[in-house]
Amino acid sequence: MTDNDGLNKKLFGENFHFGVSTAAYQIEGAHDADGKGPSIWDVFTTNKGKILNGDNGSIACDFYSRYPEDLRLLKQLNIPNFRFSIAWSRILPQGFGKVNQKGIDFYNRVIDTCLELGVQPWVTLYHWDLPQALEAKGGWTNREIVAHFSDFSTLCAKFFGDRIKYWMVMNEPTVFTGAGYFFGIHAPGRRGMKNFLPAVHHAALSIAEGGRALRSALPSGTEIGSTFSCSYVEPYSTKSRDERAARRVDALLNRLFIEPSLGMGYPVQELPALKKIEKYFVKGDEEKLKFDFDFVGLQNYTREIVKHSFFVPYLGAKLVAAEKRKVDVTAMKWEVYPPAIYQMIKQFDRYPGIRKIIVTENGAAFPDSVVDGEINDVRRIDYLERHLLEVLRAKNEGCKVEGYFVWTLTGNFEWAEGYGPRFGLVHVDFVTQKRTIKNSGYRFANFLDA
Repeated sequence: MTDNDGLNKKLFGENFHFGVSTAAYQIEGAHDADGKGPSIWDVFTTNKGKILNGDNGSIACDFYSRYPEDLRLLKQLNIPNFRFSIAWSRILPQGFGKVNQKGIDFYNRVIDTCLELGVQPWVTLYHWDLPQALEAKGGWTNREIVAHFSDFSTLCAKFFGDRIKYWMVMNEPTVFTGAGYFFGIHAPGRRGMKNFLPAVHHAALSIAEGGRALRSALPSGTEIGSTFSCSYVEPYSTKSRDERAARRVDALLNRLFIEPSLGMGYPVQELPALKKIEKYFVKGDEEKLKFDFDFVGLQNYTREIVKHSFFVPYLGAKLVAAEKRKVDVTAMKWEVYPPAIYQMIKQFDRYPGIRKIIVTENGAAFPDSVVDGEINDVRRIDYLERHLLEVLRAKNEGCKVEGYFVWTLTGNFEWAEGYGPRFGLVHVDFVTQKRTIKNSGYRFANFLDA
């Protein structure tokens, strides 16, 4: 990557963190091995028509068995930081109560292998795979989950905190509450504001409580963050109603969780439909929502163009599909728009309460073809390079951005899209489990070797 418009690793500084990100359900497989309990995704994927081609993550990349091979790939590709998540139901099959020692042992092996290879492990506590036993009690709509999540956080700190320096409490709460508890297109498949609003509030409380649990249990010098999805939002036109619609969508996509954690409360003024969330407050919640993170993880892939729509309830806005706008898109039908990551870093950097920004996910799914054992994924290379340049632009302008993680290491189970879209720097044949490093992987390795 060092030959693209002067892009060079050294320009980011010696202390800039480069890495790749993964998630337990998307790569581990072994869905019922060694005492693991079912998660909401184990159950949701059994529902006909919910996942493209009827796919599921029961085997996925078989990282549970093949982690030594995949971690050696990190070393081969010069990748110094590896972000992965801990499957809650692998540690606590019921979500609370009896601990599954074999689950603890697995993550200890992963962590120890990373360290032996000179790779820094970064842990995400929750990446969407809620234990099904907790969902049966209401999942994120039940306030009891806040205490359960705090206990899970403390447990992980106890077993892994001596070796993990970087922790992320949750991954993209806007996505798992919106897709899982309003639209019903992700696990657990619930719909409507009656599910969405309590899920949002309890997830927001859990982010802060999880952060406090970690901080009280971990040694000094440990860094605690949480990751937030974000998309740069622009109005379709200069009409005032489109501009207002864009502000509402921005409040929903980009401000819903970060602002409560900063002590600013929910963005009710821009998004009046959130007013009813107060129904789920109890005394003291305003303070309990706050947590002073050491860093904030931003996860950006695209931008959204928004126009007013009278017919969309609560939001009064709709997205103008990238395909209709005749722009370059990925296999996920997301617009390729590198300046979006620059704009989102700038937007989050303006919050005075944010100390440090790490781009904890950025990447692209494109069709991959294996030809004579080689995958020449030029579009992915171009995507990553152009986004890295935008991150560098933000850094050079003084933004507090100190890391960039590619999504992802290997092709994996991509939630509702199954195994169709491929994001990884490494191709996986899901029949044979053969790994093939793509040209983007080699390119990234060369960049990191500078």
